[in-house]
Amino acid sequence: MNGLIQLLNDVLNNFGMPKDFIIMASFYFIAALTCLFAFMVVTSRDIFHCAVFLAATLFGVACVYLFLNAEFLAVVQVLIYVGAIVTLFIFAIMLTTKIHDKAIRQVNRQVLVGGAVALAFLYSLIAIINQDPWKAGAGADKGYLGLDELGRSLMSTYALPFEVISLILLAALVGAIVIGRTYKE
Repeated sequence: MNGLIQLLNDVLNNFGMPKDFIIMASFYFIAALTCLFAFMVVTSRDIFHCAVFLAATLFGVACVYLFLNAEFLAVVQVLIYVGAIVTLFIFAIMLTTKIHDKAIRQVNRQVLVGGAVALAFLYSLIAIINQDPWKAGAGADKGYLGLDELGRSLMSTYALPFEVISLILLAALVGAIVIGRTYKE
């Protein structure tokens, strides 16, 4: 159990609440909040608000990773997705001219097709989850990498490609600024 949940557990145990209730209630609260933000991403009409809701959704996913004791994945989620990718999206939105123009169509006419594809995807995910027991630590005996080995390899063997990716993201950000820049003559 990580430090944040332990602190919450200590505070709420003073009120006589059981440990399992506290953990499950906080997990379901964070999961419901993440789902609400994800719903707001796809239903909001303002693209800037969509980007902000996407950042909140990705941060909620990082919180879920903390419940799974995957601290490395939570930190990577916040640093790369919330910190870099969403920031790049927001810069691209801010540099795009006429993004709030009323002539831009704000209604999706493919709602039925999108809903059918989403339901088919949901059905396939449920079928996959029901076929495999998804036991914790099941990958260790099958020869898969654990998170500790993944972290060590990212910071030792694959440190150079990891840094090259950050340079590519920086180049994309500079390119977006150059393309979106207006020249005054």
